[in-house]
Amino acid sequence: MTAAPVRTLLLWCPDWPVLAAEIVDGVPATDPVAVLHANRVVACSERARAEGVRRGLRRREAQGRCPQLTAVDYDPGRDARAFEPVVAAVEELVAGVEVVRPGACAVAARGPSRYLGGEEAAAERIVEHVAQACAVESQVGIADGVFAAGLAARDGRVVPPGGTPGFLADLPVEALGRPALADLLRRLGVRTLGDFAALPAGDVLARFGFDGALAHRLAAGRDHRQLAVRRPPVDLAVTADHDEPLDRVDAAAFAARALAERLHDRLAAHGLACTRLGIEAVTAHGQELHRVWRHDGLLTAAAIADRVRWQLDGWLSGSTGRAGTRPTRPTAGIIRLRLVPDGVVAQAGLQPGLWGETGEERERAHRALSRVQGILGPEAVVTAVLGGGRSPADQVRLVPWGDERLPARPVPPPWPGRLPPPAPAVVLPDPLAAVVHDAAGEPVEVSARLQVSAEPARLTVGAARPAEIVGWAGPWPVDERWWAPAEARRRARFQVCLADGTALLLAVEAGRWLVEAIYD
Repeated sequence: MTAAPVRTLLLWCPDWPVLAAEIVDGVPATDPVAVLHANRVVACSERARAEGVRRGLRRREAQGRCPQLTAVDYDPGRDARAFEPVVAAVEELVAGVEVVRPGACAVAARGPSRYLGGEEAAAERIVEHVAQACAVESQVGIADGVFAAGLAARDGRVVPPGGTPGFLADLPVEALGRPALADLLRRLGVRTLGDFAALPAGDVLARFGFDGALAHRLAAGRDHRQLAVRRPPVDLAVTADHDEPLDRVDAAAFAARALAERLHDRLAAHGLACTRLGIEAVTAHGQELHRVWRHDGLLTAAAIADRVRWQLDGWLSGSTGRAGTRPTRPTAGIIRLRLVPDGVVAQAGLQPGLWGETGEERERAHRALSRVQGILGPEAVVTAVLGGGRSPADQVRLVPWGDERLPARPVPPPWPGRLPPPAPAVVLPDPLAAVVHDAAGEPVEVSARLQVSAEPARLTVGAARPAEIVGWAGPWPVDERWWAPAEARRRARFQVCLADGTALLLAVEAGRWLVEAIYD
């Protein structure tokens, strides 16, 4: 029998990346501000929203809606460092605080509601204390489970015990925070969490996989941590003692990465992965520091190292609250660092295969690439993620190794003008200028009605010698952003095969021919 979800109190600070930029970098949150990641808005201030800026917009579109917009780069370390005083303020009233992410922390509601005079009184007391100690506005939601409490915090709502499934039922599927899954569910006619929760669990697992089954549990009001979480053995924790106290963030981050690798290897040896991480530190003066981080998925070695680095940065940077009255820097350097896997699940990917262990090559590659990142930086190792788009360049997004592999946009259903398969093997970062002639030596042109002036016969790329075209197909037209004249783009694409067997993707735009990609 599945245990009932824990009654949870979750504190949420709206627009936290914007507030963190104000606390750390002095960017006024009262101005129109947008935090950007991968050239898209991930958070914005209230004034920016009033001007039409929304999450998911591209930088140019956001600046077009709000010309006076201040753009700030997304920095998860800055967000975590600035959030540390808020968590410390909550800990002055309640015990056992878990950091869900920078800007949100959770605690079991039973204790605070008993000694603070009820759930609503506890919520009001915590919000007031955070405002006074850190000058940060926050909201509290209380419900059965962390997921439902997070959604309730958006409205500052206390959901009655047992009322979580009804509270979630009318919410749209976008509340799951999984854009690709939400888009697919809407196309299947499933529009609310209640509709999704009504589907048979076995069918959801077969159709959508493990992550879909996890989302199905959340939609039904069941806390995902109770899916397979158990208390780990004590010997899974790892500890590092340092003769020289760590008082610099860079030195502490180096030690954290090595300790994270040790923890990940120890968990992998038991076929486990971490979902909830306890970080403990002891200073040279005997001061003990403790924080718990949680994660919706499985924490990789890189993800563990990131969270430890963020937490150490928050402790060692001497960050103060927004009001400037809450110093949090310890009085001495750290001499002992301990990582405790507070919640673990079975890692199916580490099960043995028919011909030996599976995943060993992947683990070795992961360690090697992580070492390269440690030397050259996270952007030095990137992998390609395919998504939606109207051209091969738009469909490929390069993400740093270890980051979440999400496409920039969902893959759309087949649409008129879409290039037929196969996809090109090489997409040129900068298209090459070219000239296409017909058999008489005249330039080939394409009219506004997509009429080709003559059969393409020869292709000249840059200063190279002309090559004979033995086959071609097209045109496939693309008319993008016609409603925004400054960003409008109209072009036609052709596939051509040369006499030497080379196949190319060409595009003609404003009378100019370009080589965009090469087929294998």
